[in-house]
Amino acid sequence: MANLQPGPQNGIAPQFDRQAYPQPAGSAYQQQDGSKPFTLTEALPYTPFTSVFPFEPDIINNPTIGSGPLAPSLADLVSREDYDALNKEAENSTPSKRVEESLEFVQHLLRPDKITQFQFKTAPRTGSSVLASKPSRSLADGISPFAKLVYESTGGSARHPPPDASSASTLNGHAMSPRVAKGASPKVRRQEPPKVVKHNPVATSNLQAVAQNKSRIEIHLPTRKELDAAASVYASARSPAPPSPAPHVPSQTVSLADLVVTPKAPALPVSHASPPSMTKVSSETPQPLRAVTPKSEVLGVPEPLADRKQSTPSSAARRLASISIELPAASFDKDEFVVVPESPDTPTHLSTKRKHASHDDYEDPLGGELNQRELANAAFTDLRRCLQEIFTAESYLSNGQNVASHLVVLTNEQEPTMTIAAHDKAQRQINRAIDLGCFRQAPLDDLLRIQSLSEGSLKHADTLDFKLDETWGETEVGFWVQQLRDIETGLKAARTSLRIMCGGREEKQIYSEDLIQRGLSLFRNVIGDIIIPTAEMRSTGPTSNLFRLLTTHRKAIGTLFTTCQKLFSLMSDLITSIDLSETVVNTLEFVASGLIFVENAHSEKDSVVGIQKFDALRLVAMNVLSHIFLMNPAQREGIFNEILTSLEKLPIGKQSARQFKLSEGKSIQPVSALIMRLIQASAGKVDDHKEKLRGRMMQSLEEGSGHSDAAEDTNARAEVFYTIKTEDHAAIHNSTAIQELQTLAKSLSDGAYRNATYVVNFIVKRALKSTKSGDTPYRNLLDLFIEDFTTCLDSPDWPAAELLLRLTMYMMFQQVDGDKNAAPARNMALELLGVMAAAISRLRSHVRKSAANYEGGDTDELGRWLADLTLNVLEGNMSMEKTISWLGPYRVVLEYLQDRLGDDPYLKGAISYLITDWGSQVCVAYDSNSSEVSEERDAELGRVAFRLRNMIEDPKWLSREYSFKSVASGHAKLSHSTILLRSSFCASFKNILNVLMGSMTTDQATVRSRSLKSINLVLDTDPTILDGDSVFIQLILQCSSDSSPQVRDSALGLIGKCMSMRPRLEERMTPTVLQRFVDSGLGVRKRAMKLARDIYLGNESKEVRSTIANGLLHRTQDPDEGVRDLAKQMIEEVWISPFYKDDDSVAFKQSLTDHVALMVQTVRLGNTAFVLDKVFQTILSPDSKLAEANSRVCTRLVANLVDLISSPDSDDPSIPTSRDAFQVLMIFAKADPKLFTFEQIRQLEPHIASVSTSEDLAVSRAVVVIYRRVLPQVSSVHSKFLADVRKVLMPATSKVTRALLDDVVACLWIISELLQTSEPLARLAVSCLKGIQAVNGKGPLDRTKIRQFDRYSLIVGMIGKHCNLDSHEERFKSEPSLPKWKGSVSKLMVDVLVPFASPSQPTDVRRPALDAIGLICQSNPRNYVSVNVYTTFQQAFDERVPALESMILRSFKEFLLVEEQRSEQAASSAAVGKEPVKRDLKVMGSTSFDDVASATTQRFLKDITRITLATYDDHAFLAMEVLASINRQGLVHPKETGVTLITLETCPVLKISELAYHEHRALHEKYESVLEREYAKAIQSAFQYQRDIIKDPRGATENPFTSKLHQLVEVLKISKSKNRTRFIEKLVGQIDFDPGKLQVDQGVCPHVEFSRFIIENLAFFEFVTVGELQVTVTAMEKMVTGTGSGIAQTIESEIFQVRMDPASISQQLAGGEEQPPAPEIPTVDHQRLAQLTAGALILLALWEVRTYLRRLYGLSSGRREGKGKGAPKDLTKAPVKVQGVTGDKVWDDIAKIMSALDTPEHMMQQCRTFVELLNVDSEVKVVDEEEGFEFEGEPTTPDAEENEDAATPDPRGRKRKAGNHSSGRRKRARSNSKPRPRGRPRKQSVEAVEADLDGEMEWI
Repeated sequence: MANLQPGPQNGIAPQFDRQAYPQPAGSAYQQQDGSKPFTLTEALPYTPFTSVFPFEPDIINNPTIGSGPLAPSLADLVSREDYDALNKEAENSTPSKRVEESLEFVQHLLRPDKITQFQFKTAPRTGSSVLASKPSRSLADGISPFAKLVYESTGGSARHPPPDASSASTLNGHAMSPRVAKGASPKVRRQEPPKVVKHNPVATSNLQAVAQNKSRIEIHLPTRKELDAAASVYASARSPAPPSPAPHVPSQTVSLADLVVTPKAPALPVSHASPPSMTKVSSETPQPLRAVTPKSEVLGVPEPLADRKQSTPSSAARRLASISIELPAASFDKDEFVVVPESPDTPTHLSTKRKHASHDDYEDPLGGELNQRELANAAFTDLRRCLQEIFTAESYLSNGQNVASHLVVLTNEQEPTMTIAAHDKAQRQINRAIDLGCFRQAPLDDLLRIQSLSEGSLKHADTLDFKLDETWGETEVGFWVQQLRDIETGLKAARTSLRIMCGGREEKQIYSEDLIQRGLSLFRNVIGDIIIPTAEMRSTGPTSNLFRLLTTHRKAIGTLFTTCQKLFSLMSDLITSIDLSETVVNTLEFVASGLIFVENAHSEKDSVVGIQKFDALRLVAMNVLSHIFLMNPAQREGIFNEILTSLEKLPIGKQSARQFKLSEGKSIQPVSALIMRLIQASAGKVDDHKEKLRGRMMQSLEEGSGHSDAAEDTNARAEVFYTIKTEDHAAIHNSTAIQELQTLAKSLSDGAYRNATYVVNFIVKRALKSTKSGDTPYRNLLDLFIEDFTTCLDSPDWPAAELLLRLTMYMMFQQVDGDKNAAPARNMALELLGVMAAAISRLRSHVRKSAANYEGGDTDELGRWLADLTLNVLEGNMSMEKTISWLGPYRVVLEYLQDRLGDDPYLKGAISYLITDWGSQVCVAYDSNSSEVSEERDAELGRVAFRLRNMIEDPKWLSREYSFKSVASGHAKLSHSTILLRSSFCASFKNILNVLMGSMTTDQATVRSRSLKSINLVLDTDPTILDGDSVFIQLILQCSSDSSPQVRDSALGLIGKCMSMRPRLEERMTPTVLQRFVDSGLGVRKRAMKLARDIYLGNESKEVRSTIANGLLHRTQDPDEGVRDLAKQMIEEVWISPFYKDDDSVAFKQSLTDHVALMVQTVRLGNTAFVLDKVFQTILSPDSKLAEANSRVCTRLVANLVDLISSPDSDDPSIPTSRDAFQVLMIFAKADPKLFTFEQIRQLEPHIASVSTSEDLAVSRAVVVIYRRVLPQVSSVHSKFLADVRKVLMPATSKVTRALLDDVVACLWIISELLQTSEPLARLAVSCLKGIQAVNGKGPLDRTKIRQFDRYSLIVGMIGKHCNLDSHEERFKSEPSLPKWKGSVSKLMVDVLVPFASPSQPTDVRRPALDAIGLICQSNPRNYVSVNVYTTFQQAFDERVPALESMILRSFKEFLLVEEQRSEQAASSAAVGKEPVKRDLKVMGSTSFDDVASATTQRFLKDITRITLATYDDHAFLAMEVLASINRQGLVHPKETGVTLITLETCPVLKISELAYHEHRALHEKYESVLEREYAKAIQSAFQYQRDIIKDPRGATENPFTSKLHQLVEVLKISKSKNRTRFIEKLVGQIDFDPGKLQVDQGVCPHVEFSRFIIENLAFFEFVTVGELQVTVTAMEKMVTGTGSGIAQTIESEIFQVRMDPASISQQLAGGEEQPPAPEIPTVDHQRLAQLTAGALILLALWEVRTYLRRLYGLSSGRREGKGKGAPKDLTKAPVKVQGVTGDKVWDDIAKIMSALDTPEHMMQQCRTFVELLNVDSEVKVVDEEEGFEFEGEPTTPDAEENEDAATPDPRGRKRKAGNHSSGRRKRARSNSKPRPRGRPRKQSVEAVEADLDGEMEWI
């Protein structure tokens, strides 16, 4: 573009001088003409086509330099005249707008990414210096002014790189940094940050070739003198311009990436080259201390020739000393690193100040002004034509010409009016004229005539009755729909009239108040009668019929919605355009407020016209309210009051409430958006232009009248004058500029702060007084508001969200820190603080990710700068100056919002708020004592302050004065996030975390639990708080052992979250989880088990897995059925489920082997074998869903175990031994014998050989047990194997232990049945029977005979238990020494053994005899009903010898369990439809032995019950097991076992009490009504059991305090509440007594002890509902005031003989000292004193518990409670305990009271205390200043008014004794018992705290 000559084309080199480019000597290039490029032949050696020669032109075209075809000549594009004019304008010092646009267009075409880049081989260099000898000339010489401008302002990245770039390098081998802009000041260069090495995975490809080179780099560090010398040389070589000082080169971090070089062959130096002594090329082998500077260039950064020439040092500077540094070869990949600046510079090119040239004010013939005027003229012509058409149509109608027109019609009153089409057409033309600025030219008369034509439609519509009615039918709806068009015409007429008023005309005639009122009235009626009823109408309910009818006219009604929306939007513009009357403004405010709180439909099918129609109208209502709020500051408080008092109308469902769509796609409540919009609007300056104009007019009028003073005052109020007028002035007088900004911004920010405070205060105060389930919705609304504000927090559209959250946060801090605040208030505060902390954490995390994405980018300069700024803010390293700078994040967000202002006009408030906030921050930064304070900083802040002041005064100032590049939404959000991170709200993140941590250790359990849940919210968004030495971890672990189950459960949930986010914490937290396996809380146990399951599946440690599995196995015996089932399910999930797949891989087999080793280890160390077989039975049962898959896995496990047994034992401790493996195999055999194969059984045979020896009894017994279970599955074809096993087992019968003998005999009988021969066993039985008979006939029994009898009887018993030898009848009959045959072998055995069980035999003989008889009877139950058997049993029970009783009970237990299993199998067979077993109709019951079981149970039940209640050892537990089996089978009436079970529930032995509880619960579920009548008897029995057997008559246990009847209460929880209430009333009633019948013997009264047992149980009951608690307390109070009044009078009359001055009693107690008893009491009978004292003790203890319960559950002791019962829904709630109230005090007080029967003095003292209790109401007693509250200020005296109000309907005041004293006389009032006025100061309650809150809110 240098010259307009048609010669050169695009792509041809311009005619530049060749001297500027070094040329290789002798090259073809030197022989070419300067303007001619290489030919194909000349260029071919340097191209990739050298191997393809010769070329065929028809195959490959000759290449041309350039991209694409030759470009056309410049002369063809631009005319000569235009180009000359452009050059002329370019010569001016201030370029015109057209020059700037043309320059920008050319620069766009020259962008490197739009030009093809070519790289050719470098031609060889020669030593010729011909080119260098030519004089240097600039490339810009001789070109046109515009071309020179293009050259100077365009980067040189597209130029050909110079071949000798290395010669331009500085002494350290680097070229001058091309980043230093041309003409940059030294200060700018000095601020360039040092270089650092940052990891960049994307590096240039040519670095890969250099990475392997070994080079030594010479780094020259010049001195000051050298720099001065070099500067002088440089200055002499430059043009005669004024010399500039040499720039100070900052110190840089020398990185390996800086020092990457490419060694080249040495080239001859040019004229400016360095001396050879300073430029050497090293060999490949480095030599120490040798200076080497290889030729190199910074890759990819070509350097301009002028800069390169300037940077070439002189020879004088080169001859100075240097330092050589040798660097070793790098050990890292250089391709992964690149040198980047530590902190990117602020992108200054984004914003430019607009230039206002002189010619810009005039019309530019080449610009757009002419087109604008033409458009305006055309629009004005169209408007006149449109109006003329309407007027013509009106004239025709007025003249009586009945010409049909679509523009004007006659109303019913024959008044011409415009049609809908005419309104639409007129509005289009009026809008266009207003937009183009020609509306002011329209004739006034025409506009008034249009308004007059619109008025007819308004009048007609106003006469219509269009209110919807639910009772309408189809006819009424049809008539109503016909009116819609007239209503629409009226609305459009109002819109036309108002549109004329919004045109900016100054004629007053246009602004008719009546017209505005009429249009507004119609609009209000349409909204109230049509729009709102239609929006609230639903398809269900009473409006369903009308809904259906209106849905058919959806289109017509929807049009009406749209018309209303457009009219309402126009009214919004009207508010800001003209002054409206207060009536109009109030009406608009009322309509807008009503629309905001209408509940729209939640789905399209429930809306007549669609959800979007009404939501759009609601948005307009919000905008109208915002405009009213902004334009009328005096009405702002009223608007807020109207909104806030209407909050109760809002829906509290999260989905139904959030109907306002945000720009990001999320939804919030419309009222949340409105509140934020109003607060943002309050930060904007009110447009007071009209006020100023009115002030000036008043001033002129006042001046004309001579009142100059008043005029000055008026003008002073109307307008503020500023002293700072320009930016330069602001930079100089920066303090004044800041002061002017602060004065303006502070009032606006204070207004926004004040309004936000009012809103937050209003909502929080009411939320504190309501609950989530209460009648008022403020608690739920507060949650919704906070969620909405946190949703909008990171959105630039809603900057007020931060202010609202900040104020709420401050108030929540106050609620948490206040000592007087109740737990609900603190819980609410912690919950909201958790939500806020999570929002801040989420913001920080999102910002960190976004910044990381921008930081790695290559092209986004603004993104990189923002990312660096944001990361520094996150780390707390960034000062405020960068944040508030003119090109900082505030500016970015502001430009983003202004760009979207056309699409979303509601953003004006956000812009105003942002500018005000920016101004406030600038003032704060200016006043701060920063270390970076400097004159330049203050000057820059002064400039910013001046600009911000102008922006606040004029919202369009910024766009008028400055331009800014388009801002992406990502940049805007990142900038807004940077602002947020520096805000007070986000800066309080650590404070919130500290509050949450502090609340984890508070004394309120609900608060601790709430804090844990809040921490959970924070962890979801930012798990980094767990890193390092986190205090959170310790606090969480501490809470896991909290006294509250709720806190422990929350802590476990948090522990699970911590481990999932930071797996390294598993090792530390797993023991805590395992400890919670035995937690008292049911939910805690379940959660701990689930956590442990997850740990197991994710942890490979055998120790951890074994420990978890052991804990889960023990939980299979949990008292709760749900926990048991969960434990079994989890064992299946961790031990079976992972091996479902069929995989033969080595890894799978190894994992199976490891799993087997783990199972063996768990069984060996965990003592879980007794439960594991039951677990596997459940897993493998046919009822299991995955029984088949489980069976396959277990089969593999068994095979693996057998292989392990076959292998020799290893020394490796991780490999289990065969001994341990046998135990697991035995468990599998018990669970399912089908898991074994015959080959596996055969492999076990060698281990059975030692069964008769003591080598390894555990292995032998395991094999025998396995055979006992598995052999029935073996086929008889393996007879040899079976015979061999029998051969080994038979001799062992005389040597093995009892337990092993049981399995051995069972195996022998199984083998005998398989081999169909039992002869060996028959011979063994006969032999043993003969041996027994021989022992009986040889005289007295010695130790040897007893030992022989023990073994013989045991063998006989086992054979009788397992074998049926009746087929060998003849053998037994043939033995003469045996008794007479009586039908069966078992009877024969019993008859032989019975004589040895007689009382005449020693116990050592009777015990094995009874054992053997019991074993035989188990398999032959008919023997139980034999006379000699049950007689022998009865004799043993009568003697009460535990050893003998245990033998019988063991037999009963085994027999009953077998019967129980038989019944269950029969029931299950019937359930699945199997063929029922044929029953013997001669016997009673479902099986042949039911009669035996029933008869035996009835015969021995008393003895069994006696044994269970006689002790609490194993003997009692055995009897309890028998009783439980009896209970399960229903062999006796429920009341016969119910009392015993309830009694045994109080046993301190856990296994007894748990078994009794389960049986009682099962019994209660079936026979509740029967047991209910036995509970009184059961309480008596439990007391006697505790007193006589347990030796502890108290009603509770300590550490922690637990009622001994708590199991009974747990059972009663499955009953209805009324049944529990009845039980409590009966329980309290058992305390009642007759004082005359109390028996006191030697200081002990049985009824006192029994009453104490009940009272202490009541004290520690866990009440289900508040109603039951109130019944308990009321019953206690009733008994004390009822029974106690009589006792008190009796004590006064008989003990104190009435003559005693009553005042002394009160004085004694008031003084707090024990007074000696009255000196003269000789007539008092000791027995009578003890009786009365016993009664007083019972009632005193009862009153103590009553007082304790009131304190524990926070029940009020005042009269307010008794005035009326609570609401029914409150009585069904669970009572909440008050934290800090323990049972220690009441426990000690009761013990002290009950010890008063030991001495007469103590009796007298308690009698006085009781009389004082009944006569003086200390709960309303005035406490003197000298005396404190007795019993630590807690209420200790019955309140008669409270009692009578709450319990009895008689409201006659304080009358305690009239009902129970015979005389009925009323005693006189005591002289010193002054009743205190109502309202004694108490401990502050929740109501008091909430009342105090109002005063404390003034802190903001």
